[in-house]
Amino acid sequence: MTEPAANVSAAWIARLLQTTDSFYPTGTYAHSFGLEGLVQAGAVRDRATLRDFLLTQAVPQLGRTELPIAARAWDAAAAPDWDTLRTLCALGAALRGTRELRAASAAIGAQRLDFAVTVHGDTGLAAEFNRRAASGGWPRPSCVAAAIEGRALGAPREAVLAAVLYGALSALVAAAVKLLRLGQNASHTLLAEALAAGEVEIAAAPGRALEELGTFNPWWDIASARHETADFRLFIS
Repeated sequence: MTEPAANVSAAWIARLLQTTDSFYPTGTYAHSFGLEGLVQAGAVRDRATLRDFLLTQAVPQLGRTELPIAARAWDAAAAPDWDTLRTLCALGAALRGTRELRAASAAIGAQRLDFAVTVHGDTGLAAEFNRRAASGGWPRPSCVAAAIEGRALGAPREAVLAAVLYGALSALVAAAVKLLRLGQNASHTLLAEALAAGEVEIAAAPGRALEELGTFNPWWDIASARHETADFRLFIS
């Protein structure tokens, strides 16, 4: 076994794990990210259809939206390159197909960055990002927020992308537990399968060109749009 280099710190691991905890105060628990609309439409109705949704829709979409944006934002935060970060904020918001999902991403990103300042102090990267976003009217999509906080914690890019993947997929599965007849074993084995499928997307994300980003998934968008005006909702989105 190779011993870790003496000058490499692993202090970021526990802090990054904290940001993926279900009770980390970002408001993620209140959103299903369109899944409730898909359940209402009957497109997702059991473990088998949820598995199909995660593996053929959610994971590939993350690979062409949030993961590449987060990778570029992590890179840009090194200097930091504020012009690039501003552009990525706008692009990260624009890649959300419906108003409901854009609002969810912006709300979660804003809460995450505001709390990061509370936890890490008012003089670091997150605080300066917040000041510039406020003065410039930038959206703060959740993927960029994750990259900013991950960079502030000293986490490497691959770990930050893994945290983005885990956060997105675990939120969907956690919502599914409330919407479907899905037990803990069924949900966690499914989450493990989806995370394994996402490894290829993490590897590809830093190299994806901007012109390759974006997805076309009208059934997901329509379900989300219908959910926004539904008479009864368990989740905000």
